[in-house]
Amino acid sequence: MSISPPPTPPSRAPTDDEWRFEAITLPCEWIEDYHPGGYHPVILGDTFNNGQYKVIRKLGEGSYSTVWLARNKKNTRYVALKILVSHHSESTTELDILQHITKAAPVEAARHITGLLDEFEHSGPNGVHKCLVFEPMGPSVNSMVEELPQFKPRMFGMKIRYPLWMAKSILKQSLEALAFLHRNGIAHGDFQPGNILFALKDVDSAPEDVLRQEEDIEARSVSPPVKRLDGKEDKWAPRYLSVAQPLSPFTHYAEGFKVKLSDMGGAYFFSKPPEKPVTPLGLRAPELILTGAVNNTLDIWSFGCLIFELITGEPLFCVPGSEYEDDDHLLSLTERLGALPDDLFVHWKTSSLYFTPERKLFNCQIGGVGPEEEPLLVDQISMEEQFDSTEPEIDSKETDEVKGLIRWILQYDPAKRPSPAEILSHPWFRNIDVGRV
Repeated sequence: MSISPPPTPPSRAPTDDEWRFEAITLPCEWIEDYHPGGYHPVILGDTFNNGQYKVIRKLGEGSYSTVWLARNKKNTRYVALKILVSHHSESTTELDILQHITKAAPVEAARHITGLLDEFEHSGPNGVHKCLVFEPMGPSVNSMVEELPQFKPRMFGMKIRYPLWMAKSILKQSLEALAFLHRNGIAHGDFQPGNILFALKDVDSAPEDVLRQEEDIEARSVSPPVKRLDGKEDKWAPRYLSVAQPLSPFTHYAEGFKVKLSDMGGAYFFSKPPEKPVTPLGLRAPELILTGAVNNTLDIWSFGCLIFELITGEPLFCVPGSEYEDDDHLLSLTERLGALPDDLFVHWKTSSLYFTPERKLFNCQIGGVGPEEEPLLVDQISMEEQFDSTEPEIDSKETDEVKGLIRWILQYDPAKRPSPAEILSHPWFRNIDVGRV
């Protein structure tokens, strides 16, 4: 091993020729994101806040944080410890919003939003990190469906989606949470299945050794040791990466289960909208794609897409990231929901790759066609036809009701979209009893 210490890495994502480490192929955060301004290096057994919180398991990671299950040594209860990247730790919006709703409506906040228990700062090699301590929760709606016993073992041709009674309960509970936020002048900003979490059974009664993640490379619970390409020792990254192990075995998903909204990192007060929300690609409203407009209905658009996804098991708009992701999304919008209104279409700078001056679709090839190529035209499938093609387990009367509900929500004009309270008063939602589903 080289004696001289390595230079301090830049406080930004590295370029290809600046990579420091041998690649790690496990499903973890990217090892190159451990640099000044980035993630704090954590290994199992680390303690925080003067020894109060001991890390015993990794629960997940995101673009701006890693999340760990920790034991609070003061009261022996378990907590979820969210450690923000240090450059993001300067932003206090998430903390401000959590404190605001907890103060304004503590009972409702506890019912709908993952509860903030504590917060502190932690200094490390990559800077000062804001640490938020939450009640521990189970897997997200995105991943819990894979854990349901009816899909184990996985058989060829299985449709992996929630049973209708579960989908309806998730939708109503998440809509009630959204209505609570909007009543308090707050948008979630990142409303998606990955940010709706299942509540746990009594996890505090589980012994620590049952919950503790093993440092086992062969079992793929942690990565092989992190190695620099130059053979030097790195002080900005952890010795190994941990693979997230959500608390699936301790999750309550039977009758009367509860879900809550989590991750307020993209949330904002209606009075202080961000320049660029963090909404996932396929859940962006058309005005956000075309004009960057941020309004109070962006969550509503995402929720309309979510109704489709949870009932059918398929996303309404699947938009892979690419150079032409906006075109891809806008073509899907016009196919599923119909032509864009003039005041939006005029902002689509590359529309001439797909539409004639009379706005007749002549090409569906993303990015346009070359001079020697023929335009590509494919059959256009409406949202209703796509819904039916998934063969949801729902009778024809209710099918029509749900499709009408999605149409009502996914209106191109933000002013015509219903509020969360109005959607809750729709007969379909009124008939969902989340207490006795």
